Amino acid sequence: MALSSGLRLLRDDVRAIFRNDPAARNLAEVLLYPGLHAVLLHRLANALWRREVPFLPRLISQLSRFFTGIEIHPGARVGRGFFIDHGMGVVIGETAEIGNWVMLYQGVTLGGTGKQQGKRHPTLEDNVVVGVGASVLGAITIGAGARVGGGAVVVKNVPPHATAIGVPARVVATRDPATGESRRTEQLPDPEAEMLRGLRAKVLELEARMTDLEDTTQTHHVEHHLSYDALPASLWRTLDDDRGDEEYMLGAGI
Repeated sequence: MALSSGLRLLRDDVRAIFRNDPAARNLAEVLLYPGLHAVLLHRLANALWRREVPFLPRLISQLSRFFTGIEIHPGARVGRGFFIDHGMGVVIGETAEIGNWVMLYQGVTLGGTGKQQGKRHPTLEDNVVVGVGASVLGAITIGAGARVGGGAVVVKNVPPHATAIGVPARVVATRDPATGESRRTEQLPDPEAEMLRGLRAKVLELEARMTDLEDTTQTHHVEHHLSYDALPASLWRTLDDDRGDEEYMLGAGI
């Protein structure tokens, strides 16, 4: 019975790799994956840990860390179909609980936030994906089907089928599990769009100022600079009376 259960776990772990990694071409290559080695060694260490075997579970855990770069505490609970892609730098704490068909990328930390006893590491429900370098800290729950973005620091619960990103992480989208359609819950900042909108507003402002300046200039010209033909005849008589036969050269700006 135990052998049959172990073989089913191995089958699901291998199946998870083929399902999630397009680079997995054949079984021979998959059997070389360090993530698979780490998961299989952890299952052995965890079985001994639950039977309260001293020393040996920690030894297996440290050997696994040395050869794979993945550190999983023997006390962590891991479901079937667990896939660690590449895996270097992954750390999983003692009271972490991982559901079925969960996927972690390299550099992920499932850690605690203090030295308290009892449950102090996160719970990842089924079909969760945690991106590169993300840290999920404390006794929080990442709901089924949720996604955690690369580099995020998660310190609060994430609802099922939600996407959380940022530092600290916040939910930015939810996904309908039936249709797979995503719906944004907040608008992310777009510096380039903001810059373009600012430039457009400035151009419109300058165009309006140019139009006002042209109108003002035209009005001033009409009001204060009469054309030659529009000069009144009385002006000529006044000039003739004052200057006699002196000739005047009148410019266009009079």
